[in-house]
Amino acid sequence: MLLEIYSILALLYWVFLSLYLIVNGHKINYLSSIQNTVNKPTPSVIIIIAVRNEEYALREALISVCNLDYSNYKVLVVNDRSTDNTGKILKELQATFEKLTIINIETLPASWLGKNHALYTGYNFSDEDYMLFTDADVLFKKDVLTKAMSFCLSKDLDHLTVLPEIISPSPILKSVLLTFVIMLMALQRPWAAKIKNSKASMGVGAFNLVKRKAYERAGTHKAIAMRPDDDLKLAAYIKTAGGKADILYGQGELQLEWYINVKEFINGLMKNAFSGFDYNVLKVIGGVLGTLLFLVLPIPLILIFGNSLERNMIFCMLLVQVILYWKMPGSNGKWWYGFMSIYGGIIIIYIFIRSAIITIGNGGIYWKKTFYSLAELRKTNKKSL
Repeated sequence: MLLEIYSILALLYWVFLSLYLIVNGHKINYLSSIQNTVNKPTPSVIIIIAVRNEEYALREALISVCNLDYSNYKVLVVNDRSTDNTGKILKELQATFEKLTIINIETLPASWLGKNHALYTGYNFSDEDYMLFTDADVLFKKDVLTKAMSFCLSKDLDHLTVLPEIISPSPILKSVLLTFVIMLMALQRPWAAKIKNSKASMGVGAFNLVKRKAYERAGTHKAIAMRPDDDLKLAAYIKTAGGKADILYGQGELQLEWYINVKEFINGLMKNAFSGFDYNVLKVIGGVLGTLLFLVLPIPLILIFGNSLERNMIFCMLLVQVILYWKMPGSNGKWWYGFMSIYGGIIIIYIFIRSAIITIGNGGIYWKKTFYSLAELRKTNKKSL
């Protein structure tokens, strides 16, 4: 009887979740469909990029940024204590591109994460109407900024997020990433960010385009100085401060090789997953149990111990998962990714648990080789809530 109820609940959950994400996901437009409607004189834009030991992907990404066709923009790269060839690459590119300015940071002030401080430093060294915060490994198509500004101005937005197309040579990693994206989209509800009275918001490090005045009303990066999830929090603060926001898919326009393999994905999320739960162990337990009960356990549990009716319901659930992973808007998913959902769920549970254990065990986190105590992180987190 319990297994029958469990199988019914699992099936209903995935039917609802799939309809919810697919229907609402189609409410988000694609950047590629936006027409250039920017009238001259064009508003000024400063692209601010924080870098630290980014020699692997920096050159190609920064060249793409410096070759955009928008008529009134500059690029400001803040080199945050890099010890590899990042500084050398930046000097070479600065000699080629007049619009590129480099700022070097030698020391990190107390109570700041390095990236957040670097982005805030970029803000202080600029006076443009709009700021685009992006990362050092994001590839831009030439018309990305023109289209983004056209959309931003036509909607009178204070904040625009463009979700990048995630590229990877590993199909296994892509399937895990899609599981993560599905969970993130269900949590953040980005399609609702445009609704004035909604608390929904969405920000990504790859593309946060912000009106300067809205950024200042939200408190700048000083308000989120110690948040590893600064991109999400910046979006939330702008929305809370009354800012008007929207989201676009960046397929074919904005590309990011987020991680090379599953191991890198795990290590990358390990340092900030606990912050996503506000450093609250009970919230971590809730996230783990929810992922376990509705993503990891239903299929193996029912297949092993269920009767024919219960197994048929679980097969239907699996079919629904396949459809979701295949048809999820903005994802470029493959149908077989649905069969990898259990694996993705296990990986994410592992990240949740290990991130909490390591952070509590170490008494804090190491971010870019700098240690931040858990007491300080929790203290600043309470101030930001």
